[in-house]
Amino acid sequence: MLGSQRIAGLALGFALAATALANAADIDTMLKVATDQARVVKIDRAAETVIIGNPAIVDVTVHDAETLVLTGRSYGVTNLVVLDGDGKPIIDEQVIVTSNEAGTVRVFRQAQRVTYACSPECEPTVTIGDDGQNFTASAEQFKARQSMAIGAAQ
Repeated sequence: MLGSQRIAGLALGFALAATALANAADIDTMLKVATDQARVVKIDRAAETVIIGNPAIVDVTVHDAETLVLTGRSYGVTNLVVLDGDGKPIIDEQVIVTSNEAGTVRVFRQAQRVTYACSPECEPTVTIGDDGQNFTASAEQFKARQSMAIGAAQ
């Protein structure tokens, strides 16, 4: 009995591994953008309609009829559909938004994480997935600073 359970467990493991490999291959064909970064997407004919499945994950700006700019908002996968004037698809692709770790340091204290932007000095930054207290404190400080800067400019 133990032998058949091991074989079933191994078969399940191989099936999960095969699924992960297939998903990894799919990721290579997706449009990719990092959070808080923009990516220019050129299309071969004029767009009439642009649809984002979940605008909380990625935002799109139409620069001109043949140039779109995707901006990563939050980690995740959604889709982008672009239709021409006849309603025919120009693009119908998955979009994956990943983390942008360039120039950052992540400090883990057990399950809690804090991210610092380092270029070259390290300062706290607001990053999805960080500890809630640190995230909220940093976000409030950034917001207060922005309000002061806008007030001073007026």
